[in-house]
Amino acid sequence: MILTVDVGNTNIVLSVYDQDQRLFTSRIATQASKMEDEYAVDMMNLFRLYGCESASFEGAILSTVVPQLVGVLRRAIDRVCSCRVYVVSSGIKTGLNIKLDNPGVVGADLVCGAVAAKRRYPMPCIIFDLGTATTISALDANGAFLGGSIFPGVRVSLHALSTATAQLPHIDPDAFHDVIIGTNTIDSMRSGVILGNASMMDGMIERYRSVLGQEATVVATGGMAELILPYCKTKGIVLDTDLLSDGLYMLYKLNSKSE
Repeated sequence: MILTVDVGNTNIVLSVYDQDQRLFTSRIATQASKMEDEYAVDMMNLFRLYGCESASFEGAILSTVVPQLVGVLRRAIDRVCSCRVYVVSSGIKTGLNIKLDNPGVVGADLVCGAVAAKRRYPMPCIIFDLGTATTISALDANGAFLGGSIFPGVRVSLHALSTATAQLPHIDPDAFHDVIIGTNTIDSMRSGVILGNASMMDGMIERYRSVLGQEATVVATGGMAELILPYCKTKGIVLDTDLLSDGLYMLYKLNSKSE
């Protein structure tokens, strides 16, 4: 079995694969203050819940946008699984042609999404990852990673709006019920953040496609994707909630074969 660990700013997504089949995916909260033993206990409890034996793991691969957790999670995995651990960094094989000004600084999450999308979807491709931050990545017709855009995420935007203003409350965006012109403060805020993000996606897809020069495939992933996508006017956006975990698994296989 192979363990993939995708560390975001809000959640850590753990998936277990066996013979190219995903056995389960689960999430725990990202907490930079937690110690390795605490994360080890979290992992052991998840493995026990899903009937996975710790001794059965061949290896693991870790991707994180929270650098201070790299060592903590590597040691936690070692305590639980005692297996080799790859970390997605500038030294790992990706199979991507990264055309950034400095290819070594591309985010590990963007690499994972691009690796999976290149393998799974027709090129060129535009990838939206709607998490704590919303990112857009562009792959050209040959699958080369061209770069992208970064926005505040849905919940980050709402938090900033409520925190920086005196009269706007903290609200739950999940309760949006398709009101375009809000007649009260809460509905107006929900309309702005949900339909505003959907409209942003539509507009950026049009702009990205004009640069790419053709009708690129559009893929969306991340914790907020299911909330925003129903309100996009662009047809054919693919929702792939496991894009990053699958990309991690592909990276593990690529690097383990090359040893």
